[in-house]
Amino acid sequence: MAEGTMQNRESFLNNIAEKLGRDRRSENVDRPLYSIEPQWDVMKEFSREELIGVLKEHCKTIHTDVKETTAAQLESAIDEVMGEYQADKAVTWDDPRFSDFGLTPFLERSDVDVWGAFPDDENIKITEKADVGITFADYTLAESGTVVLMNGGGRGQSVSLLPTYYIALIPVSTIVPRMTQVTKKIHEKAAAGNRVPSCINFISGPSNSADIEMNLVVGVHGPVRASYIIILDR
Repeated sequence: MAEGTMQNRESFLNNIAEKLGRDRRSENVDRPLYSIEPQWDVMKEFSREELIGVLKEHCKTIHTDVKETTAAQLESAIDEVMGEYQADKAVTWDDPRFSDFGLTPFLERSDVDVWGAFPDDENIKITEKADVGITFADYTLAESGTVVLMNGGGRGQSVSLLPTYYIALIPVSTIVPRMTQVTKKIHEKAAAGNRVPSCINFISGPSNSADIEMNLVVGVHGPVRASYIIILDR
């Protein structure tokens, strides 16, 4: 079968229409408009400070450390977290926000590698050996303590998955109430013809598993600890 070829599409869709007891519709199909959309009401009137409070409170549930800092003190905050985790080697995204937030000196350290500086296989090997992966959040969901990462190019997903620890840098401008706002933004990007990454990660703290006898184990298949650094003045 050739790549991208759909097999038995017509018979599949016709079968669904038959099971629904109607003729198949192939045109003039519009997205329904719902008169009641409660998903938009959750934390609708919350201030930025209130959203930060919700995020910080939920991080207790998802076993995630939280710090607040300013852009001027961001490098010191990262060093503080790395010290707590006894982490020496770091790997980061190739992301202009590191420069925008004054972290160029941090990137130039000998024990800090930037994703994309080497061939893909070498990038992965370096990331596997790193103590901590550091990325900026593209969006942050207050309701669930989730950071959303738009991967691709210099933003390798391995940076948040392979190191022992993970640090998410969260500008307050990225914080929204919940999934509702993020999915709307992603749909808007796609509708405008903008490229949407094929890999978008939703990360809610360190990896968790309770598959065995319902006993929660943290850090089974990813970072064993995670820290969110909220940057208050951007």
